[in-house]
Amino acid sequence: MATRQERALNTRRIILEAAAEMFDELGYEATTVGGLIERTGLTRGGLYFHFTTKEQLARAVLDEAVTLEGLTPQPFKLQEWVDLALLLAHRLPREPVLSASIRLSVDVKARGLFGTRWADWTDVGQGLLTEAKERGELLVHTEPHETARLFVGAWTGIQLVTAALPGRELSEEISSYLRLILPNIAHAGVLARLETSPSRAERLLEAARGSAATP
Repeated sequence: MATRQERALNTRRIILEAAAEMFDELGYEATTVGGLIERTGLTRGGLYFHFTTKEQLARAVLDEAVTLEGLTPQPFKLQEWVDLALLLAHRLPREPVLSASIRLSVDVKARGLFGTRWADWTDVGQGLLTEAKERGELLVHTEPHETARLFVGAWTGIQLVTAALPGRELSEEISSYLRLILPNIAHAGVLARLETSPSRAERLLEAARGSAATP
């Protein structure tokens, strides 16, 4: 039973990632169930066992858009906020489901059908920034909700521009942007101890996955 269940979960993942690749490459409108069957090599029945419509696939992609994988407690809550931005920048080019969630969010038709997860990301950021402010890590003028909302918009814009203009890694661009804005929101004593290196996300993920693999 366990083996059968594992196979079913693996197949579902294969379908979801293939659909995400197609959403990302072709857009929502041009992605078809027929094309997905051809790409995965599954039968129509095998696909429909997991997803019966393209709409279900799009919703499943967006359901995974908000992810905290790799995020671990840090001495400063502001560092956790920074880490989350760096982690997503590192993971998105490597994970089709995350990349497709952005493509679906900026696609006018898909956005009208399914909405976006930008409000959810804003809530996550606001929570971290609110804790940071309560701890005295932020400058007094910093408003957590406004900062979180504007950062989600800026992060998305940076991702779209970076994808269209090759030559820079998304993690490098987000790192540069963080270094630009942090002096305007962080207390000087905290700012000096924050790490914004593009390589930080990879180290965090390796540590998290290593801990998960340890029995």
